Amino acid sequence: ENTQGRKPPAKLRVSGKGGKDDTGKSKSKSFWNSSKKKDAPPVSSTKFLIFGHDSAIKLLFTTRLFAAIWSHISDCDETFNYWDPLHYMIYGKGLQTWEYSPEYALRSYTYLMMCGLPAWFYNSIYIPNPMLMFYFVRCILGIVCAIVEFHFYKAVCREFGIHVGHVWLIFQFFCAGMFISSTAFLPSSFSMYLGSAALAEWWFQRYNSAVFLTAISALLGWPFAGAIGLPIALDMIFRQKMLKNFIVWTGISAATILIPMTLIDSTFFGRVVVAPINLIIYNVFSSHGPNLYGVESFKYYLINGFLNFNIVWFLALGTPILLTICHYFVPAKSKSTLYLPHWLSLAPFYLWLLIFWPQPHKEERFLFPVYLLINLCGAISLDVIQKVYFRIKGLLQGFRPGSHYWDESTVIAGIFIAIATLLGVSRIFTLYRNYHAPINLMIEFNNLAKDKTLQIEGPVNVCFGKDWYRFPSSFFLPTNYRVRFIESEFKGMLPAYFDETANGTQIIHPYFNDRNEGNDFMLFNYTKCHFLIDLDVGRYSDLEPNFLERDKEWSLLKQLPFVNAEESHSIFRAFYIPYFSDKYVEFGSLNLLKRRKLKFE
Repeated sequence: ENTQGRKPPAKLRVSGKGGKDDTGKSKSKSFWNSSKKKDAPPVSSTKFLIFGHDSAIKLLFTTRLFAAIWSHISDCDETFNYWDPLHYMIYGKGLQTWEYSPEYALRSYTYLMMCGLPAWFYNSIYIPNPMLMFYFVRCILGIVCAIVEFHFYKAVCREFGIHVGHVWLIFQFFCAGMFISSTAFLPSSFSMYLGSAALAEWWFQRYNSAVFLTAISALLGWPFAGAIGLPIALDMIFRQKMLKNFIVWTGISAATILIPMTLIDSTFFGRVVVAPINLIIYNVFSSHGPNLYGVESFKYYLINGFLNFNIVWFLALGTPILLTICHYFVPAKSKSTLYLPHWLSLAPFYLWLLIFWPQPHKEERFLFPVYLLINLCGAISLDVIQKVYFRIKGLLQGFRPGSHYWDESTVIAGIFIAIATLLGVSRIFTLYRNYHAPINLMIEFNNLAKDKTLQIEGPVNVCFGKDWYRFPSSFFLPTNYRVRFIESEFKGMLPAYFDETANGTQIIHPYFNDRNEGNDFMLFNYTKCHFLIDLDVGRYSDLEPNFLERDKEWSLLKQLPFVNAEESHSIFRAFYIPYFSDKYVEFGSLNLLKRRKLKFE
């Protein structure tokens, strides 16, 4: 509902400088949020209503289901730490990483069970093709994300104004970052759902549910996501004097979530396990931490943020500066927020950047939990730019009686929204065009596997070499088919199949380690591969030869284009620009090869 014209409950309403609120408590001036007229809600008008609730939720569902079908898997962690263990839980076979070894126990089976429960019911009733199970789970994730976004949208309209809410919604629709993260089967995406819902509840002043949702996000999802809840705790303890309430609901949340989670995980691992604590110990307190898996320069998030949010990313980074300019330059007739000062309500985003940006090991998914806040800060910055433009125009040309800043600055908003939309759509299109070949090839492989001439008795070995991390999960393999990894230039730790006995999750295997050191156990005999999937971009070595040229050994079944990043122009590879991208982006070929002699004697 659009509640912009309503005041908050009297006992929670906060004014600006001086005086007392309705509870008799003293009030202090709120920076970024003070005004001459106190206690007034943000100015709003129904004539600026662009999206009704029906159209908003329909568009959100559409965009998220679109992402579920068309987005690729951008992180091999998603495949090997979540999709394949889920495949094991449903079908009894799948790949295991060292993080699921009982010796380390960094990942939670409870998270897999919760996300995979709809899939388990679907499989029990209809027994669908595993590929359909993959897309079914993705669609469920997309629907959950859309519901959270809709709730977040209503909270934004209430707290920051309808104008900010509408711009935020448009940014969400065409955001490449949301296209990637909204249906990713990752704890960081799960924390994005629950953390954003917690923030919405906070802005609705529902503190108990905000604490509970934050706890689910941190304990069941990603423990580091608890940082999003720190400003909520600050507000409860110091501003609202709700220390007792905070302690009670923290205890309730821990008991409700952590106890069942520990019992479930301990049953799977065969020993007492608190997975979130193990994850924190490894990443923060171990001698090497996650840096074994690569480090990035300071500019990594600067570039990655632009790729996923384009100009909105820079608007979001500049929000504190723009709000400060607006505070001193634009005389406010009413408060720009309904309840909280900006420095507090937007603190989760900047606190997150403060924690994760300096870390040497950087990954795109580490920013997923604050993706909705990035677009929110961008929308607030655009709103400030419109107000400043309106102020400058009024000082130069005079103010028209009854004029509203939105009326006078629609063109400014339109320019920013058009640029963000075009760049977002361009990025989404190029992601599909450049990187979707592995999933498309595996879908084709499922169809080819029905060919009677390709039938093989016993396990069928589908091999990957240097492109092992592009395997989209066992959900794309037909029954009786197994993914295998052959030797390549990669020398790090590869996954291995779960032991398929009754207590397979409790077995400690000697070939796993937490140092990213490879083990020959994971490598398969190349001569026993029935099929081979290989990316050919014209670079070869002794361990990574040109398999396509070995025509006496292999025949080509299917070939799809895949971007050759090193030979392509970085700008035209990152965004699709008609004519120029076709001219300056080079493609290799992702090849599905069949061994000419399928049966081994």
